[in-house]
Amino acid sequence: MSLEPQPNEQDGQSAQGEAWDREQTLLDSSPLSSLDDQGRPIPVTIPIALAPGIKVVYTTRLGGVSSDDYAQLNLGGKGDDDPQAVAANRQALGRQLNRPVVLVNQVHSARVWDADQGQPQGRCEADAQVTTRRDLALGIFAADCLPMLLADPQAGVMGAAHCGRRGLVAGVIPSTVQAMADKGADPSRIVATLGPSICADCYQVGSDLADDFEKRFPGASGPCRFGGIAIDIATAARMELKTAGVTNIVDSAPRVGAATSYLRQDPDLEELCSQDGEGPSLSKRLEDLHRPLCTMENPLWYSHRRASLANKAGEGRMLALILADD
Repeated sequence: MSLEPQPNEQDGQSAQGEAWDREQTLLDSSPLSSLDDQGRPIPVTIPIALAPGIKVVYTTRLGGVSSDDYAQLNLGGKGDDDPQAVAANRQALGRQLNRPVVLVNQVHSARVWDADQGQPQGRCEADAQVTTRRDLALGIFAADCLPMLLADPQAGVMGAAHCGRRGLVAGVIPSTVQAMADKGADPSRIVATLGPSICADCYQVGSDLADDFEKRFPGASGPCRFGGIAIDIATAARMELKTAGVTNIVDSAPRVGAATSYLRQDPDLEELCSQDGEGPSLSKRLEDLHRPLCTMENPLWYSHRRASLANKAGEGRMLALILADD
């Protein structure tokens, strides 16, 4: 199931906003099934228009067959989740997107995979991908680290990068922009968006790490709401984009906020929140939600930090994807 909130008034799209209101009424009039007519899972995803002919898609925790600590739509294969469940979730996502999903083995580096070569054979260690192919979806795993999606629609070049603390320091963003430029992209034309990640108030780190990060990215650290110091990987990423010549950034938060509000009374999400042991009820979590893109705050996302605080043995992974909007 794809949740497609429309641009808000700030985007100058009031007519589309009214259409979204009408769509909500229609959707609310009949429950949506979580299975297709063959009994297969239907992933709950949030698509966002990035540029003409190009969109990004964020998967949520809903609409898969994983269970226990990994419920429901775990797409990561590095934990102890049932491999058959992960495979079924990935197959369901591929059916929804109607194209192959290219994945890499993320290792917090600045290495970039050229997906024009197709799906990597075996373990391809990289933290970013680029392509000119419209028949592929580039996927980046996340569960607190920042996924970044980029496109130059004129050149037909797309990119995706996994931007954790170590990857940002290593230079994954300039490496990705350069790899796109090598395929004909112009940084001044590139449009980027920052996906769900742990926010500046929640990413608590030790003072030594915070000091090192502050030296590399001045202004990207501050007080944590849990006490101590936190770092701001989103601010650091924006600094890196600006240095690389990318200034056109689409804000994903309004669409994600609308989708979160739509799922406020979703029975599957309510049940998941009542069983995951990661916090209070769904209503309480949403009452305290200030940043819909924060993986720690929003129960739609997987979060390594939230799972660790709940003393879980493992946690799932979402995907942020970029693909042609055919």
